[in-house]
Amino acid sequence: MAAPPDPRTPDSQTHDGVPESGPADPHPLAVRVRGKNINEKTLLATDYLNHFNEIIMLLEMVPGAPEFLADCKEWAPKTYAEHFRDSAFAEKELAVLAYGHAPPPFRRRFDTAIDRMNAFVAEAMAKIEEAIADGDQARVGEVVGAAACTLRSYVDVVSAIIHGDARTVDQAEVDEIFRRDT
Repeated sequence: MAAPPDPRTPDSQTHDGVPESGPADPHPLAVRVRGKNINEKTLLATDYLNHFNEIIMLLEMVPGAPEFLADCKEWAPKTYAEHFRDSAFAEKELAVLAYGHAPPPFRRRFDTAIDRMNAFVAEAMAKIEEAIADGDQARVGEVVGAAACTLRSYVDVVSAIIHGDARTVDQAEVDEIFRRDT
């Protein structure tokens, strides 16, 4: 009788060698993060996305209140650790510790997506400032609307990565989403 397959061996049921149900031996931090708004499988927290939700909210105010552009300009990328250090998240130290131990397939996709989101915000800000400088209020609304919509799509992708949704964390798919919207 053949031995059962090792769940840590890449096969059709795995994603980059990580079984869809999680590693065979869960990381010890999985127990510590349980019930703490940190995903047990990926060891990542959706609270980090609040940083991007903030810039989306600010951008959406610009067409009706251009003075919010100054607030948008003050927004700056934050690392995962910076976000949690500055947040009121109850388990911020645990979130930063868990991030350092996130399984590489999730961490790599997460970090890549965040880098691309930060770059997109910078590009969007330049386009918005250009539209404002041109004095075309309709164009400002269009540019802001497109940027906010794209950023919400990116937040959805990163949320899926954080939640360990293997169907949405394929690197080629992430690359295509970011390529399509830039």
